[in-house]
Amino acid sequence: VQLQACGGGLVQAGGSLRLSCACSGRTFSRNGVGWFRQAPGKEREFVAAIDWSGGGTDYADSVKGRFTISRDNAKNTVYLQMNSLEPGDTAVYYCAASSRSSATVRYGANFWGQGTLVTVSS
Repeated sequence: VQLQACGGGLVQAGGSLRLSCACSGRTFSRNGVGWFRQAPGKEREFVAAIDWSGGGTDYADSVKGRFTISRDNAKNTVYLQMNSLEPGDTAVYYCAASSRSSATVRYGANFWGQGTLVTVSS
């Protein structure tokens, strides 16, 4: 399983970005998928997760109401829509998949992709 995150970039505070996570090598339509981020000098932290159907989601308190995770299983892709971005959201964002189908990815992921950098300027 290979996961590839893309869509990062430089954006001003208050702006929006949409990240994508695509899977190659196999489908992950039966897997829970999540996003994590790691800011410079900080530990990696959970951001959001979605279950296999898209009907169940989980968010970190810091992004609730601003970020939305979704998925298109036909395209084998998971998205993270990020609105009202803040400088504190600056980080490398990683997508990860769990061997479980639920949205409990924050408790453990089995497959990790390379990250994409998001920089939010003030």
